Amino acid sequence: MTAALAALAMSAVPVLPAAAQTLAVPTADNPFGIPDDIRIFDKENPNTRTATAVVNGYVITGTDIEQRVALVTSASEAEVSEEELERLRVQVLRNLIDETLKIQASEALEMPVSEAEIEQTYAQLAAQNFGQETDKMGEYLRSIGSSPAALKRQIAGEIAWENLLRRNIMPFVNVSAEEVNDVLERLEESRGQDEYRVGEIYLSATQENRAAVLQNAQRIMEQLRQGGSFVAYARQFSEATTAVVGGDLGWIRLGQLPPQLDAALGGMQPGQLKGPIEIPGGFSIIYLINKRKVAMADPADSLLNLKQIAINFEPDVSQEEAEAKVNEFAAFVSELRSCADAESARDVLGATVVSNDQIRAANLPEQLRAIILNMQIGQTTPPFGSPEEGVRVLMLCGRDDPEQVGGPSFDEVMDQIEQERINKRAQRYLRDLRNDAYIEYN
Repeated sequence: MTAALAALAMSAVPVLPAAAQTLAVPTADNPFGIPDDIRIFDKENPNTRTATAVVNGYVITGTDIEQRVALVTSASEAEVSEEELERLRVQVLRNLIDETLKIQASEALEMPVSEAEIEQTYAQLAAQNFGQETDKMGEYLRSIGSSPAALKRQIAGEIAWENLLRRNIMPFVNVSAEEVNDVLERLEESRGQDEYRVGEIYLSATQENRAAVLQNAQRIMEQLRQGGSFVAYARQFSEATTAVVGGDLGWIRLGQLPPQLDAALGGMQPGQLKGPIEIPGGFSIIYLINKRKVAMADPADSLLNLKQIAINFEPDVSQEEAEAKVNEFAAFVSELRSCADAESARDVLGATVVSNDQIRAANLPEQLRAIILNMQIGQTTPPFGSPEEGVRVLMLCGRDDPEQVGGPSFDEVMDQIEQERINKRAQRYLRDLRNDAYIEYN
């Protein structure tokens, strides 16, 4: 090394005292033998780097990242802090890199995603959200700081990945009839037990990056608690194949998931979130969408024949007058013995009586649903409401319970087992794509 080069090297890297860093021996938990008291030579903070990259020659711009972040944050009811936005940008960049690798791998195997496929899926999303008016969806995307191009790029990545799995993974996943029959036998034995419809956000982790992945999962959990859309976060962050459908695992029973998730599900109620939960290979955040009994009819699917009896109040009614009127109303409805009697409330109290014989129990507020499903024909709910909105009761005049349902079919069970195995192989496949990629960060 020349004197000039030596001087340059000395100015770039500070000289450390000999005792500034202890030696560490590689172990199972620390395979690289990294000491605890490291010194960073470079003064630059790598976390403040501009979040753009070139993936095998394809440029991911800052605009790409901001527009994809907008897709995530638009579903959040709470204001997203600048710190959270920065974290989202880093995560979205990872997602865009993976998405690019999937598209490139699909093209390398001569399976490019066609514009017609992308436009068809885009139109389907528009139909679901904007009544088939694709122009309105484009206006909405631009209004939140995103664009149709950003969403179409995500659609292209999802289609490319499905094509790759269909060619390189699915043909090599086999499930025997004996395995399926064993599952069906266990299901029959568990008839009447609880069954759960679960959403999951899965983040893979290794021993080396466990702490960083856990921190990321905790921040996602915070955003979900503040009103973030579970489906949106699952589509952007989950590494499971169910990310395409917003993390929906479908209906499952205890024993089908890792023990850690089973233990969490057992005490959850519909609408509740739990996580992050550490499982072999990473962390999961789970959302209980619904709950029912295995191979049993769901009472929430019952069709109810209800009569609503309601009274209104004058705008300037006093508290005492309102309470007296509510007490009179409660005493009257407690004496009713049939739905035919309910009509007398018009003449006696000046009440409004409205009938509906096609109300699905699941569409009622949870509190009312629990009360009504335990009522007999001719009984009424307790009065509810307020002087401003009016006070009312619901009378049960009829109930059609859903037909008894059977368990999942042979094909449904086989499909679920196949999906679990495809998911594991897909994670390894994506890891290999990352390892083989040339990625340059700007």
